[in-house]
Amino acid sequence: MSLDPALLEKLVCPVTRTPLRYDPESNELISEAAGLAYPVRQGVPVMLVEEASPLDGQSA
Repeated sequence: MSLDPALLEKLVCPVTRTPLRYDPESNELISEAAGLAYPVRQGVPVMLVEEASPLDGQSA
């Protein structure tokens, strides 16, 4: 499943307010600045910090 490019353009990380990158392989929105990956479930981004997972090699 892919993410609507218009939606992705509007979404920002709730922690850092920086743009997100969509990773289709993991189906996650990546915040490089926060070191977090937000899941996308059934096409809906879950933008809750408590649902995010740390990027490899980083702690949340």
